[in-house]
Amino acid sequence: MDSNKPRRVLPPGIYGITAEKYSRGRSTIEVAKAMIAGGIAVLQYREKRPAKSQRAMLDECRQLRDLTREAGIPFIVNDHVDLALLVDADGVHVGQDDLPVAEVRRLLGPDRIIGLSTHSPAQAAAAVGAGADYIGVGPIFATATKEDVCAPVGLAYLDHVVSSCPLPFVAIGGIKEHNLPEVVRHGATTVCLVTAIVGATDIAAAVRGLRAILEQAGPLATQP
Repeated sequence: MDSNKPRRVLPPGIYGITAEKYSRGRSTIEVAKAMIAGGIAVLQYREKRPAKSQRAMLDECRQLRDLTREAGIPFIVNDHVDLALLVDADGVHVGQDDLPVAEVRRLLGPDRIIGLSTHSPAQAAAAVGAGADYIGVGPIFATATKEDVCAPVGLAYLDHVVSSCPLPFVAIGGIKEHNLPEVVRHGATTVCLVTAIVGATDIAAAVRGLRAILEQAGPLATQP
């Protein structure tokens, strides 16, 4: 990637992730519509096989692509580069054990977004060198949402990224309503909460409430 090319900016606000396993029986589409109604800044589709077939995941991604395009927010697909290409998603998010960023870039081309999960200063530095457009920073706190998640990295790693990493980032992992202000005070402007949103009784209201906390702890520059 051209090192002189301007970095894409990850929108400030709530980074929404689908997680049907924790959605209290509601469909991914139903949950996504509610998250969008509440004002999420980004939507990532994260559903794992074998719980869902490739065909079912493709159908959901097509619907979500339409919803996010109508709402004017980025649509990111977790892991599945093929699904992202098929539905013309804005980008892909990968983990440390997934396809390398350079290989994903070869498939996606120069204009789509690539996000990379990171858990240490070394991984953040490697993400910059690999040409990632943004990084995930976490898990900040302990989380049970992902079965293969590493130990919490804590606020110290968040502080490092804020002070030393040039890439946009999303803070993620174990973030809830009660500790969100602390995460924002440490410099996060884009924050992901999974179960606190998809497991809420009123998802749209939950997102609005979390956005209000963000605005109080650190005003959002571009969110309406």
